[in-house]
Amino acid sequence: MAPPILKLDDIFLSFGGAPLLAGAGLQIEPGDKICLVGRNGSGKSTLLKIAAGLVEAQSGEVFRHPSSTVRYLEQAPDFAGFNTVQAYAEAGLGPGDDPYRVTYLLSHLGLSGDEDPRMLSGGESRRAALARVMAPEPDILLLDEPTNHLDLPTIEWLEGELQKTRSALVLISHDRRFLEKVSMATVWLDRGTSRRLDRGFAHFEAWRDQVLEAEELEQHKLGKSIEREEHWLRYGVTARRKRNMRRLGELQTMRSNYRGHKGPQGTVQATVSDAQESGKLVIEADKITKSFGERAIVTPFSIRVHRGDCIGLVGPNGAGKTTLLKMLTGQVSPDSGIVKLGTNLEIATLDQKREDLDPEDTLANYLTDGRGENLLVNGEQRHVTGYMKEFLFQPEQARTPIRNLSGGERARLMLARILSRPTNLLILDEPTNDLDIETLDLLQEIVAGFPGTVILVSHDRDFLDRTVTSTIAPAVPDAPDGRWIEYAGGYSDMLVQRKGALEERRKAEKATEKPKTQPATASGSAKVKLSFKQKFALENLPKEMVKAEAEIAKREQVMADPNLFTRDPAAFNRLAGEMEKLRASLTDMEEEWLELEMLREELEG
Repeated sequence: MAPPILKLDDIFLSFGGAPLLAGAGLQIEPGDKICLVGRNGSGKSTLLKIAAGLVEAQSGEVFRHPSSTVRYLEQAPDFAGFNTVQAYAEAGLGPGDDPYRVTYLLSHLGLSGDEDPRMLSGGESRRAALARVMAPEPDILLLDEPTNHLDLPTIEWLEGELQKTRSALVLISHDRRFLEKVSMATVWLDRGTSRRLDRGFAHFEAWRDQVLEAEELEQHKLGKSIEREEHWLRYGVTARRKRNMRRLGELQTMRSNYRGHKGPQGTVQATVSDAQESGKLVIEADKITKSFGERAIVTPFSIRVHRGDCIGLVGPNGAGKTTLLKMLTGQVSPDSGIVKLGTNLEIATLDQKREDLDPEDTLANYLTDGRGENLLVNGEQRHVTGYMKEFLFQPEQARTPIRNLSGGERARLMLARILSRPTNLLILDEPTNDLDIETLDLLQEIVAGFPGTVILVSHDRDFLDRTVTSTIAPAVPDAPDGRWIEYAGGYSDMLVQRKGALEERRKAEKATEKPKTQPATASGSAKVKLSFKQKFALENLPKEMVKAEAEIAKREQVMADPNLFTRDPAAFNRLAGEMEKLRASLTDMEEEWLELEMLREELEG
């Protein structure tokens, strides 16, 4: 095992009151790809800033290898002194770094480099900062929510870049699919301390549940031990006084541990307030169009949205998703065509910019609309502090100004308000931004089980796959031209249908092509052939795949021992990591072989 290039050990930090970090740690070795997960407010961003040297812990050990380079993705970049985005990004390069990397990264992140930093939007600022920290290819790359404000094509490009980077990574993200594809280890920050799993995020939730179940069992055992000792204290026969005093001391320690145990933060418990049922036809759009100048945002598009539908809108930034959403809900009029809204609609909206929030308002005032201490939920009077608890807010936060809340807490507050009001049509514009995994789970359950209708815009592929019944996407994903197509199912279903349609189109084009005359050769007609390298790969990949399958089978046999993890957790984690790499390699080989075999068949007619 390589020595760590950065290590945080027994980190303690408190801002008054309960400590934010109490014994947390983080160890980074060359080539690590770690995702840092935990509830909103658990201290993930703070721990990352301590690793970057931007925040100083009150106690604990911080070690950084003297020769290692560290880059941290800033939430609010400082552009002072830079006239262009290109100059800002290049300032992050070291003496031997390639300036072309900056141009390459900016172009893939949707920036030219000539932009004035003072005129950038929040999303553009984050993308410029991402180019600056990635360009030098540092030893350690610390990324806090790198996918925020990125569209799906850019997120998928970023996945590929991070998968092949030589930098060690530590990632914080709410995007499950992104974490599953990039991470190879998981650090869970919970109640001030950290636990590490040497497997990617795909295995985190099952492991977390096992840890919490074991913890609950230990607390139950401790409670039973206290009961037995208290029974002895009351009814036991007095033995030697010295022994009894020792046993009494142990009882006091057990009581203290039992009372002082801080269980995991609860989960959000909420249901949508009942509303009158809407009409069966919720929205009907007939040949609607929208243009800004000469640029077409929506060319003739028609759709019928029925009660119970859950429709997702996806596409690159600037494609017109929010404009199409506002047209469908009557907030923006089309240039031509007609939009009809159904009857009895009660609409609730969660917008991506959280514009509904007044930063000077208090939580209680926002939830009650300034109507005292109570609000009506499902026809029942509820005290605002009791309702706040269901969304993991403490009673003392009732008078807290909204400006003091984190991004995740603001999203949770807006969700609490929306769910308290009767609604049968939910409009969600980027609802997953800043939400932690547990609140995301709740939102998925609400959307999937919502009896009314949902229309949402999202870049979260996992969220789309788990919730929507159909997906609206640009006909040309890389260069939207105003044409939109509705696909059945979620994001993954849309990709399969789009690929199938592309294959059908290619076949049709090939069938209509006139055969081209090939120049004659001594052996007949000249034919395009596989290269030597392609032939070699086609012949040898099956052998390599057999070897990989054998290696996987060996490790599966060893890991089948039910006592391995208890006996040697390090060996178990090492084998699990090796298996994950072998399976990924096997998948890559299978895909490469399939592509070459299809190419061979095509060339041979």
